[in-house]
Amino acid sequence: MTVILAGIAAFVAAVIQRVTGLGFVLVLVGPIVLLYGPVEGITIAVLLALVASLVAIPLVWKRIDWRRTWWLVWPGLLAAPFGVLVVRLLPEAALLLVIAAMAYFALVAGHLPVLSASLSGRPGAIVAGSAAGFMNAASGLGGPPLAAYAVGDRWAQVRFAASAQVIFVALDVASIALRGLPLTPWEDVGALVLATVAGIAIGSILARNISPRIARIAMLVIAWAGATVVLIRGILALFL
Repeated sequence: MTVILAGIAAFVAAVIQRVTGLGFVLVLVGPIVLLYGPVEGITIAVLLALVASLVAIPLVWKRIDWRRTWWLVWPGLLAAPFGVLVVRLLPEAALLLVIAAMAYFALVAGHLPVLSASLSGRPGAIVAGSAAGFMNAASGLGGPPLAAYAVGDRWAQVRFAASAQVIFVALDVASIALRGLPLTPWEDVGALVLATVAGIAIGSILARNISPRIARIAMLVIAWAGATVVLIRGILALFL
């Protein structure tokens, strides 16, 4: 039953990722953490996010902005070890609260004009890339700093969404190398990978007929609910 529920969550997250360009881990983080715990759950989420981005890259290859991508990738790779250090030092209850806090930040970051305005040019890229690398390694949620930078630097959404897939691949590979592979049986992980690939495939079809706005609303509803449940679980874990 755990694999089935996780597979459904991965499929929905992949569909939303393909339609909107972002949001895979943001949608997945609540269910996957509840099903597998804050350490194993995020490790699985990062692996599935890597699969989702690898599948998406050929579909958006011509739109990738390689120069901007590079200036976001290398700071992220340098910051990733610090995110993993946080995971290893914190007890489970505290880690749940950190993941919930990062999820909430992910949900509101795009509505903070001051944050976006401060992130532009190469200095902004270095800051955003470093934050993305840290957050991705700690919680799988590396997208918000990148999105804030895209707004601040006036990066066209289509080119940013395409370039983000390459950035996610680099950060996800680094995170997996630092965190290690999932301990979950590989037949279960394989089933989740297939669900992710299927979601990307179906999302490619639905993207022609579903408004990105509708997909974004669905993403926000699921993500807010997931973050709240993780927060509640973290609070309960402090007293149990």
